[in-house]
Amino acid sequence: MTKVAVVQDRVAGTVAPSLTLPRRPGRRNSKTVREALAGWLFLTPNMLLLCLFVLVPLVWTVVISFQETNGFGVGEYVGVANYERLLSDPLFWRSTANTLLFTIIVTPLSMVLGLGAAVLFNSILPARGVFRSILIIPMAISGVATALIGVLVFNENNGILDNLIRFIGLPSVNWQSGGFAAFVSVVLVTLWWRVGFNMLIYLAGLQSIGPELYEAAELDGAGFWVRFRNVTVPLLGPSSFFLLILNVIYSFQVFDIVFVMTGGGPQNATSVLVTYAYDTGFVTRDQGYAAAIGVVLLLVTFIFTAVRWRTSRSRDLVE
Repeated sequence: MTKVAVVQDRVAGTVAPSLTLPRRPGRRNSKTVREALAGWLFLTPNMLLLCLFVLVPLVWTVVISFQETNGFGVGEYVGVANYERLLSDPLFWRSTANTLLFTIIVTPLSMVLGLGAAVLFNSILPARGVFRSILIIPMAISGVATALIGVLVFNENNGILDNLIRFIGLPSVNWQSGGFAAFVSVVLVTLWWRVGFNMLIYLAGLQSIGPELYEAAELDGAGFWVRFRNVTVPLLGPSSFFLLILNVIYSFQVFDIVFVMTGGGPQNATSVLVTYAYDTGFVTRDQGYAAAIGVVLLLVTFIFTAVRWRTSRSRDLVE
């Protein structure tokens, strides 16, 4: 076959198999190796930081939980004595109950309020951009700053809310000295801080839903509630899964708002597991016992996340 015929056959897409050029597998393999090596080089700094600031402290916490130590010198190995002590510690169980109650209240409320705000701000609403910005503002400040604002609002002596209550003729509320009122104040400030983030995630999920789905449902005679229940909620499954895990983890690990606003008081009414571990480790200097509390908190969080991951059917749902 002449060169002209070969060129014509190639143009026509009918090149004989015997005349095709053989591929060089070594070139492809070397390219794959270089790409993998470049990927690992980019990941190496992050992996080193992760090991240094996450894995190493985590392993050291587990080691300390089996010791009796005040943080100075070499600790004394006591086995599982710290964990056995947890079973008979009433303050630990009080803090655990407060943490669970805080999680049960804050997680669904923040998600429902965030979803409602996202649906509202995704509709045709005048100045919706301004309202979105106002709701997202708490995300721009730290938890400590949020808690300080909460102190200004809920101070029972000269707080903004208490002055307003007295101005309209209602009796003042013991926001710091009353256990139930103090717990409510912490919940309200946390909701104010978390709703904006939940709204932002839900808003992104809503904007990824095709409008043709709502149009088809509307043509079938579905009203707003039916469209919301059968179209919006199912397609927001991945967003809800992500927010549920994130909000539960945050609620289990809440510290800054409680520490600044109430310090766990009055009479341990707002004490949660992290504030109790902090007081045990850095006030009474029983760091082995504080580490055991931290390990238990980590295990509870990990178990919940694993169970939720295994049982969720909507985490990978796509339109």
